[in-house]
Amino acid sequence: MTAGERAEPVNEPTLGYAPGSSERAAVDAELEEQAGHPHGIPLVIAGERIFSPAARDFSAPHCHALELGQLSLAQPEHVARAIDAALAQKASWSSWSLPERSAVFRRAADLLAGPWRARLLAATMLNQSKTVHQAEIDAACELIDFFRFNARFAAGLADAPLISTATEHNQLELRPLDGFVYAVSPFNFTAIAGNLPTAPALLGNTVIWKPSPLAALSAHYVLELLEAAGLPHGVLNLVQGDAAAISEQVVSHPDFCGLHFTGSSIVFRSLWSAIGQRIDNYRSYPRLVGETGGKGFIVAHASADVTALAVAIVRGSFEYQGQKCSAASRLYLPRSLAPEVEHEVRAMLSEIRVGDPCDSQNFLGAVIGRAAYERIVGYLDRARLDPECRIVCGGGADDSVGFFVEPTVIEVSQPTHALMREEIFGPVVTSFVFDDDRFEQILQVCDESTPYALTGAIFARDARAIALARQRLRMSAGNFYINDKPTGAVVGQQPFGGARLSGTNDKAGSAWNLMRWASPRVIKENLNPPRDFHYPFMAKLDSES
Repeated sequence: MTAGERAEPVNEPTLGYAPGSSERAAVDAELEEQAGHPHGIPLVIAGERIFSPAARDFSAPHCHALELGQLSLAQPEHVARAIDAALAQKASWSSWSLPERSAVFRRAADLLAGPWRARLLAATMLNQSKTVHQAEIDAACELIDFFRFNARFAAGLADAPLISTATEHNQLELRPLDGFVYAVSPFNFTAIAGNLPTAPALLGNTVIWKPSPLAALSAHYVLELLEAAGLPHGVLNLVQGDAAAISEQVVSHPDFCGLHFTGSSIVFRSLWSAIGQRIDNYRSYPRLVGETGGKGFIVAHASADVTALAVAIVRGSFEYQGQKCSAASRLYLPRSLAPEVEHEVRAMLSEIRVGDPCDSQNFLGAVIGRAAYERIVGYLDRARLDPECRIVCGGGADDSVGFFVEPTVIEVSQPTHALMREEIFGPVVTSFVFDDDRFEQILQVCDESTPYALTGAIFARDARAIALARQRLRMSAGNFYINDKPTGAVVGQQPFGGARLSGTNDKAGSAWNLMRWASPRVIKENLNPPRDFHYPFMAKLDSES
């Protein structure tokens, strides 16, 4: 490794976007430009921009009237071309050395930290209804960190030492997988959308990338950023359209060799099943890496700091409208603290505004689309009619201008109520109040209530309570937080992923994830090969001569 490759990357600093700042002015200008000029979003196959006759318009979630562009939809012939393009580029791209490939992503990070920052942020704010802060920590900081840290982690894998001797030299070669990788990315994080196709590409793989149609604008700019950084055409081939049809066509190909997925547990299971049914058709066993659903929890002990707990509930549950896999979605509160916690949460929520995320006074934007809005409102309607539920605050929704849902806290009388078990994926958090002396039992309830195991947190000042929670909730969350909200994992600090039905826990933002995209080859060179097939045990005794 060169000195540059050995250097430890540093997490990208978060800019403030205060009124009057240069970064705020740049984002405001970019917002005006993108909002005023709707984009035609093409398919991108081997670098060619293809505007399909099949297309649909898309608008900002927070403003139905704000048309952002028209999205081209792939037909089967486009998917076939994308697969051919990925396979055609494979030999060339994989022949680049790891330092050469890493340099592309380091350049992408530098461009994103500079002239591309406002562009990606504006697209994320408009297309995904994120506030400038949420867009900054996602589309800028986290994506920059993925590019820089992944390059360093990959160099570490390649540099793993093997034992050699005086007569033999042993080497480890990081080969790509044998075929092409399919990356399916979600709407909620531009950084995840950027990482899912590029982590395999860094290791020499070529990729079919199907981003969420609900984040088409930011995905388009991510690919343009990578091309500006020198990524060869055909390494990433972007297709949009009917998700089920595209996936069916991709996983039916004999050269399909890996799936990098973030999305719902149901979709991941269906893809896994489809792949399993075709296992006899593949040239190699596919690698399946997925991060899926969650039902993030906060468990509070009677010794918890009430204000810190209340802030964690508000931020952890409602930032980005609760549309984070890691969001706090269920609370377990001791009876002695519950009234004070409720009071503080109510007070904070009374100051929170919901509206256009481009207005910096708003804390929440809109949920991502019609289907999400109707699903969330359905849960709110059920809660109003359910005698086991009490809407503590919020509960309102309005889709006349955009898909807006108030931040909502619901208290239930049973710890196994559906609202404590089912993923809602919106600005709704459900709480259960337990008797203080049942803390140990509530840890078991928390562990067993849902099929998920992504994120969770314990709030306590009692060291024994923290130790007990760490032990009893060991399998309940892949990312576990002590006296902090269960969101906001940082690349290089808290590699992210969960188990059970939350995914394969391959930890995005770490070497654990990257090694899934390599097929190592061990090379042994014998410097003094034997010239006699006999072994010592075969020698005859003198008496036998």
